[in-house]
Amino acid sequence: MSITVGKGAGLTGDIRAFKRPEAKMKITGISSIVVNAKMRNWVFVRVDTSEPGLYGWGEATLNWKTRAVTGAVEDLAQLMIGTDPRDIEQAVRRMNKHSYYRLGIIGASAISGIEHALWDISAKELGVPVWRLLGGKVRERVDLYSHPGLGEMKTLYEDTFDPSKLVEASQKVLEKGFRAVKVVCIPYSHATTTRAACRNLERLGIALRDGLGDDAAIMVDFHGRAATVSATLEYIKALEPMGPMFVEEPVQPGDTKAMREIVERSNVPIATGERLIGLREFDELLSARACHIVQPDLNHCGGLLEAKKVATLAEVAQAGVAPHNPNGPLAAMASLHFGISTPNFVILEAMPGAVPWYDDVVEGLPGMVDGRWGVPDRPGFGIEVNEKEAAKHPFQQEVLHTQTAVLDDGTLVDW
Repeated sequence: MSITVGKGAGLTGDIRAFKRPEAKMKITGISSIVVNAKMRNWVFVRVDTSEPGLYGWGEATLNWKTRAVTGAVEDLAQLMIGTDPRDIEQAVRRMNKHSYYRLGIIGASAISGIEHALWDISAKELGVPVWRLLGGKVRERVDLYSHPGLGEMKTLYEDTFDPSKLVEASQKVLEKGFRAVKVVCIPYSHATTTRAACRNLERLGIALRDGLGDDAAIMVDFHGRAATVSATLEYIKALEPMGPMFVEEPVQPGDTKAMREIVERSNVPIATGERLIGLREFDELLSARACHIVQPDLNHCGGLLEAKKVATLAEVAQAGVAPHNPNGPLAAMASLHFGISTPNFVILEAMPGAVPWYDDVVEGLPGMVDGRWGVPDRPGFGIEVNEKEAAKHPFQQEVLHTQTAVLDDGTLVDW
């Protein structure tokens, strides 16, 4: 076959003549670093290559599963040593298929962290930001939101039921430059609720709206605390006067029929998806039109490639995408590049400043302007881990919810 290149008919030849041999590159090592950041133990994943000085960073943070995830990273590394880090789709298939047993959230988190690092490597080799490889830029900035107390568990999960404390802590989030905040103020619940609980929730919502003003976006995370659709709908109705941007995870994950019923009967936008893994689980939810906004966590869903596939499904289902990300700075950067390149992206959860040394452990993080991050322009994710600083914050057991998520009669409930 002959082809013509350029103007006129000046250059012809076999198309195969233009194919340049690709330089060989192999993965030589995969390791993890654990950094304790109060609310979470961040799990940073480093992938080294045979190219001198070329390596990539990812994140596989999973609360209360740190030791399991780092072990999974070590196990999966054995499947990856000697392979080309640029073959990302093939790498994800290898880790999933050659693991034989279905991996679940722990394995999916380990895969996600490794996969992030492969994107970082591929983009660095080409000298472009990761978002260029994900389809290019579709927006100039990404809206952010965070939580009262940032990394303080007591502020987020205990003080949240006191109107004055909730408003004060949420105002501090806006003072840090955010224009949106998400709170967890749903009562620890079971199969039913009470009039008093609903009235108190309504008062919390109204106080929060009055305290933050109409320009602030407010989201409410249910954590799936209500055990029935009826109780969930009572709580959603109580929040209507506040006008939330969305309510999140109204029931426990995996119950598509319940989610569909809630969507049909709610006057508030419904979001969910942080605990779902892989395209198949999101497909069931989105095919049923069982949410308005889907929330893949790029640390857990299988990585950037899987999240882009989920976003495409969501676009078909007329749903927005708001990545779940109460994790560390590497996960935040992966989510930023995802948001820059994803048309139906809505808003990004992020925790900059969650610890005083946030910018010391990872260098090159973007500055927030008017509650947003702009478009990164450095190769890869554009950041570097300071391993010496990271080593100053070794693993510690995270705060558990064994004392708070218990009803008066001793019944254990979802936290």
